[in-house]
Amino acid sequence: MDRRDFVKTLGLGAAALALPSCRPRGSKRPNVLFIMTDDHASHAMSCYGSRINRTPNLDRIAREGMRFDKCFCTNSICAPSRAVILTGRHSHLNGVRDNTTAFDGSQSTFPKLLQAAGYQTAMIGKWHLKSDPTGFDYWNILPGQGHYYNPDLIEMGKKSRREGYVTDLLTDIAIDFLENRRDRERPFLMMLHHKAPHRNWQPAPRHLTMYDETNFPEPDTLFDDYATRGDAARDQEMSVRDHLILDYDLKMGEAPERMHPEQREAWEAAYQPKRESFRRERPDGDDLVRWKYKRYMEDYLGCIAAVDENVGRILDYLGERGLLEDTIVMYTSDQGFYLGDHG
Repeated sequence: MDRRDFVKTLGLGAAALALPSCRPRGSKRPNVLFIMTDDHASHAMSCYGSRINRTPNLDRIAREGMRFDKCFCTNSICAPSRAVILTGRHSHLNGVRDNTTAFDGSQSTFPKLLQAAGYQTAMIGKWHLKSDPTGFDYWNILPGQGHYYNPDLIEMGKKSRREGYVTDLLTDIAIDFLENRRDRERPFLMMLHHKAPHRNWQPAPRHLTMYDETNFPEPDTLFDDYATRGDAARDQEMSVRDHLILDYDLKMGEAPERMHPEQREAWEAAYQPKRESFRRERPDGDDLVRWKYKRYMEDYLGCIAAVDENVGRILDYLGERGLLEDTIVMYTSDQGFYLGDHG
């Protein structure tokens, strides 16, 4: 169907959910799987023309469904974007204008509407709204930003630490819910929110060296001097040249403390040669910007590789259980991100 028919059908479906008496007798309501990542740029997806990586499982969603080419972020900050998605209301109405404000969970959200219409609702992963989730029959969330390695999770109010890599673990939890906790008499809404690929971009051990030999094409505006923009644009604090931190972002420092020995071993094997090369070559000026850009892309895209693999895992699970044809699968990010564009 074309875009207009899709929106019309979605609107009629929402009306049917809100007014059960309007729903045709015997009709089957679709499950909804809403997958969201943090800071995933559309131009780091091959279905959107990426020149730097391939995302076969995300491409599958685009190929078998619909790709949105004119989709805009209402508020391009993490928490406000999430609050807008939940409520359908702009930031000045839902109360979350920046990342410091706690979300008021008493207000209406689309999970609450689906829950009231008979859906079993679940929220898994990065919540990032400073209050406990409401409108969910089950929730298991990362506190705050969460950790890439051996993350803490809060399951229905109880905090514990899980061993492994966060993108894999969240998918494990989602599949376990669908297999063992799902009420098969009700349709489900699952919101699966990944931490990746948020700063400071720590790939899974299997992806630490995935892009080491890749020569990434430079964005045309990597060395943009902002000559035609005002002071606010020039003074922003997310430039490759000035604000990628060597120890933190580019892994020239120590491995994260919470790593297990085997994780730390993989980390050191991947990053120690890069540290030695950097100290030996001592790049500066534009060469340093190019070096930082490549290191950033290696880790950023390594995080996305795990996302793509795990999207494939959950799509395969739905297919194996005969759920795929009855499930609306959506993939998005809370906002995009710059990949060296405009420096």
